[in-house]
Amino acid sequence: MARAVVRGTAAWKYFGDFRDALLAEQVLVLQVAHPVVAAGVRDHSDYTSDPWTRLMRTVASLSIYVYGGVAGARVEAARLRSLHRTFTGVSDGRRYSALDPAAYAWVHATLVKAPVDAQRFFGVPLSASELEEYYAQMRDIGRLLGVRDRDLPPDWAAFERYYDGMVAGFGANAAIDTLFETIRTVRKPVKWLPDAWWRGLQRGQLFLIRATLPPALRELLGLQWTKADQRRFERFAAWVRAVSRPVPAAVRTAPMRWTGKLNVWLRAHPRVYRALIRRDGPGAKPNL
Repeated sequence: MARAVVRGTAAWKYFGDFRDALLAEQVLVLQVAHPVVAAGVRDHSDYTSDPWTRLMRTVASLSIYVYGGVAGARVEAARLRSLHRTFTGVSDGRRYSALDPAAYAWVHATLVKAPVDAQRFFGVPLSASELEEYYAQMRDIGRLLGVRDRDLPPDWAAFERYYDGMVAGFGANAAIDTLFETIRTVRKPVKWLPDAWWRGLQRGQLFLIRATLPPALRELLGLQWTKADQRRFERFAAWVRAVSRPVPAAVRTAPMRWTGKLNVWLRAHPRVYRALIRRDGPGAKPNL
């Protein structure tokens, strides 16, 4: 039986840590590296034309998994599965579904791994006991989301073997190319942000993708990585560690926790959410 993620536990401390945002684009690359996910994004996603609304919905949804309580996660899972049930099509002559069990499990796996990698790069790596606690909690969340038990490795060591094996089977595809082009050309989120700053942020996002992707996949995608790049990344990571180390976990996770609580409330008041954003966001009822 799934249990709520309580204050102070590993998932509570790490899933919503603000440093996780530094791996957001890396996670997207890893997700669309899966051919079924790539086909679904190509045929059904509007992120290239409206990336900021898509980002808000994604953050809202993720916040509910860990910080919205078991009931909140169940309702959000039902909404997501109902929505994705309509995402079907044909790719390379074969029919696909966004609810393909292996692809669905892989998307969850990327979300499990990112906070662990964020701590490895920008914080203090999780201890063995924290990894086991964290992974057990994320397995529970996976079940709530509808990931099959057989697609949830039993422990962290098995999960790492599964994750590495999946990455080893990926390569370049058109969805990854489109994602990179979108990052290079996406409009500013706010008009007052100076153009030079925004161009710098875009270059930084692309640099972090190259820095944090598994090296084997980075090479398969033809992304250059030099010793100078590695030194630059190490300096940046050291700066992030120095700045964030004094910040307590309650503060590091506050934005995501508050977002989760807000979206649980909005889910219970769908008319308010539809008035604020759009009809199919996390405040809306699942499609029946």
